Amino acid sequence: MPIRQLSETMINQIAAGEVIERPASVVKELVENALDAGASRVEIVTAGGGLNLIRVTDDGSGIPEQELALAVARHCTSKLSDDIHDIRSLGFRGEALPSIGSVARLSIRSRTAGGDSAAEIGIDGGRVSAVKPAAANRGTTVEVRDLFFATPARLKFMKGERAESSATSDVVKRIAIAFPAVRFTLAGADRSTLELPATSDTPEGRLARVAQVMGKDFPDNAIAIDAAREGVHLAGHVSIPSYTRANALQQYAYVNGRPVRDKLIAGAIRGAFADVLPRDRHAVTVLFLSLDPSTVDVNVHPAKADVRFRDPGLVRGLIVGAIREALAGAGIRAATTGAAGMMAAFRPGAAPYSHPGPANGHRSYEAAYHASASGGFDPLRSAQRPLDMGEARAPRNGFAENEQAAFDTGPLASTDVRAGMAEPTEALLGMVLGAARAQVHENYIVAQTRDSLVIVDQHAAHERLVYEALKNALHSRAVPSQMLLLPEIVDLPEEDAERLAMHSETLAKFGLGLERFGPGAVAVRETPSMLGETNVQQLVRDLADEIADNDTVETLKERLDRIAATMACHGSVRSGRLLKAEEMNALLRQMEATPGSGTCNHGRPTYIELKLTDIERLFGRR
Repeated sequence: MPIRQLSETMINQIAAGEVIERPASVVKELVENALDAGASRVEIVTAGGGLNLIRVTDDGSGIPEQELALAVARHCTSKLSDDIHDIRSLGFRGEALPSIGSVARLSIRSRTAGGDSAAEIGIDGGRVSAVKPAAANRGTTVEVRDLFFATPARLKFMKGERAESSATSDVVKRIAIAFPAVRFTLAGADRSTLELPATSDTPEGRLARVAQVMGKDFPDNAIAIDAAREGVHLAGHVSIPSYTRANALQQYAYVNGRPVRDKLIAGAIRGAFADVLPRDRHAVTVLFLSLDPSTVDVNVHPAKADVRFRDPGLVRGLIVGAIREALAGAGIRAATTGAAGMMAAFRPGAAPYSHPGPANGHRSYEAAYHASASGGFDPLRSAQRPLDMGEARAPRNGFAENEQAAFDTGPLASTDVRAGMAEPTEALLGMVLGAARAQVHENYIVAQTRDSLVIVDQHAAHERLVYEALKNALHSRAVPSQMLLLPEIVDLPEEDAERLAMHSETLAKFGLGLERFGPGAVAVRETPSMLGETNVQQLVRDLADEIADNDTVETLKERLDRIAATMACHGSVRSGRLLKAEEMNALLRQMEATPGSGTCNHGRPTYIELKLTDIERLFGRR
């Protein structure tokens, strides 16, 4: 087949394949256009998951009538100067509108602030209609119908209506976080209405918008981030270690106001929380990076979802360092959701006795149901009966011996700690974890503050304390190394060998001594003593891969930290050990002084706090 020039419609459809992946992609492009136009209100309406209808209305500056034809032409934009590296808007390619119009029925109705009337233009599967007068308020309304009707094969790859609607909601929420002063509304017959009222473009306003999107629990369980290094500024909030999610969908990152899904940022967040979260849990984060546009390339992905930093090591180091510093400075905090779960466990579910089985999932109700299932409900045997219903069985002058026996739970060896304890001082009650009052089940310390009850897992808490002490000792000086009897020669691609040689001084601090050994090889002469017998070949290759990706040597540090964690687990206070009052209080004070002590090395919480108001609510006092 001879080489030929493709038609304009074919070119736009190819571009649509890159930019318009699904209905959510259309919403993203149109909302970004509205924000670039200075809109303070953006309304989105969808139908059929966005495949039947997408309508985006804004109150921005509008498009002059004489520019409407250019707006739907390929590579026409008002957002780009002559310098491709100086991009200060969300959009800049000039491809979105013609690409959408090539695969759908598109109409644009717009009116400028000084215009006497509005104008409208349409594109039907790539065919552009003439501009005509229309009636509209100031701003722009873009309507997209029958998405992908011109490319039916694309419809086969669409998911269900609910999945497409959910993806659109996620896009709108992700953009809305970066623009708190803009009011967003997302509605339609295929969804429940999402309304995000405008707040203010201040730290408080941004946090209020984050609460609208992520729920009111997040601000109560978040730590503020504010750090800068060499012209790069990082701000936002991250969750405390005990407030996590099962996936990373609630990790939001923005570069100069642009929502991105960047693997470097995701890896930095993972690295910052590596010591305090389980492997299957993820932190909740909202991070804003601000830097000179010339130091970041946003033109590396058609949908502008990925970016490339000129100095990735600087950005990664800033994120990891800022988050770890914030976690250390935040002191010890328990997630507020822990108390809610505790209250739910305490509160018996109320369900009709004629119900075929337990409906609420509470074990206390389930046990009571099965116990009474055979004989029917007997109010005299009910655990929930009023006290005076036992008159027929208990004499009025006091409890009978057999009735009192129900309260005899046997010897309480681990709670005998209370007998020799003096009343806690007011100073101890004012501490974060309060004063130890008892040890129960030989593993849990019960403490009291002025307004709460605290339950501490002594093994998990001491495990974290030992781990932090080991880490500090490990990283405060050069890691001891062991000389290999014969150097290990590792063959690598030339560029990997060069990168390792450049980081040899840093690796030596961690006990790994290596040097170049001819072209495409390094000779390893020393390894960290803590690793014992290790697979040197695999270790060096892993380090080379990480340096290529992130320009860091965190892999070796993480291996040493994992060994320290194992040593801490075996060297900490074991469950089943009785502690004196002084030992319990000493453990609480150490926890308060140790960063990250709210979770153990495996990411489990070390303590749970129940506020006095919650306890009173359980007993119906509030």
